[in-house]
Amino acid sequence: MAGTIKSPKQLGYHMPAEWVQHEATWLSWPHNRDTWPEKIEAVKDIWAQMVRALSGGEKVRLLVRDAAEKKEAAVRIAHIGAQMENVELIEIPTVDVWMRDYGPTFVTRDGAAPLAFNDWIFNGWGNKYESYADDDGVAKAIARFLNVPVFAHEIVLEGGSIEVNGAGTCLTTEQCLLNPNRNPHLSRGDIESLLKDSLGVDRVLWLGAGIVGDDTDGHIDDIARFVDAKTIVCAIEDDATDENYRPLQENYERLQDARDQNGAKIDVARIPMPGSVAYGGARLPASYANFYIANEAVLVPTYDHPNDRRALGLLGELFPGRNVVAIPCVPLVIGLGAIHCVTQQQPRA
Repeated sequence: MAGTIKSPKQLGYHMPAEWVQHEATWLSWPHNRDTWPEKIEAVKDIWAQMVRALSGGEKVRLLVRDAAEKKEAAVRIAHIGAQMENVELIEIPTVDVWMRDYGPTFVTRDGAAPLAFNDWIFNGWGNKYESYADDDGVAKAIARFLNVPVFAHEIVLEGGSIEVNGAGTCLTTEQCLLNPNRNPHLSRGDIESLLKDSLGVDRVLWLGAGIVGDDTDGHIDDIARFVDAKTIVCAIEDDATDENYRPLQENYERLQDARDQNGAKIDVARIPMPGSVAYGGARLPASYANFYIANEAVLVPTYDHPNDRRALGLLGELFPGRNVVAIPCVPLVIGLGAIHCVTQQQPRA
C-alpha cells in the first residue's frame, strides 16, 4: 500500500549480536543519590574501572549533565588510566544511568544508511518510578548527536528485556513483555510480530520469570544470554532452598527444548548465581549473567562470593579471544542493576 511505513526488517536492518565489533559503548555518568544514598562515590569508581576496560578496544561515549560533571568524570577516568583519546564526554542530561533500558537499540544493514536505531517508550519499568519519565528523551538526543535514522515505536520496551544471537533469534521473558504494566493492549502474538519486525529476527524464545529483587519484572539480561549464535548461558541457583532456585530451574528446562531460527537445537551452558546479596534487608538482583561483551573484553560483575571465580572461569572459556575483567559490583547492584544494565553497544556499521 502506498504510504505504508516500512519496518526495520523490511528495510534490511537487524540487531547484531553483542559480540559483533562495536563502534562505541554508551554510558551515563552516575549522579543520582536516591539510587545510591551511601555508595555514590564507590559507584563512580566502578564507572572509571569500566571505562578503563572498554577504552582500550573501542570508543566510550559517556553522557554527563553539565560542564562541572564533565570535568569530574574526566578527572576520575584519566586518573585510573583510561585511554582518554577514546573517551567522548557528551552533555546530555539524564535522571539515572540505565542506558540499556532507555537508550537506543541499534540496528544495522548493508548499503545506504547502514546504522539506525529503535526508540521504544520508556515508562520507568512499568510506571514504578514517575521521576524517570525524562529519560525517555535520551535516545532522541542521541539520535540528534549521531544524525542517524530512528524507528520510533509506540510500545513500552526496555533494552534489557531482549537478547539476540544476531542470526535471527530473540530471547525474552513472559514476566516482563507480557506484563500488563507495559502494553496491556498487545497479545503475545502482537509482541512477537513487533520484535521480529523491529529487530530483524525470525524466532522468539520465551522464558518465564526473572530473579528475586529485580524491579524490571524479569529482564532477560539477569538470567540467560547468548554467547555465540548457537549457545546460551543460563543462570542456575545450586541451593534448592533459595527462592531463585525454582524459577531459574524452570527457565533452564525450557531451554533444553529450545530451537534457533533454523530449527537447530541450542546449546546451554550453566552459569552459577552469587547467592543472596542484600542491602537494608532487601534481596538485590545480583547475577553473573549481567556481563557485557566489548570488543576486546568481557566485563563481569562480581559480588565477593566464592562463585565469582567459577563465573569468571566459565566466561573465560566461552570468550577465549577476549580479556575477562572482573568488576566488583556490590555497590552498583544496590541500585538494582549491574554492568549490562548501564551499557549500550553501538555496532560498527
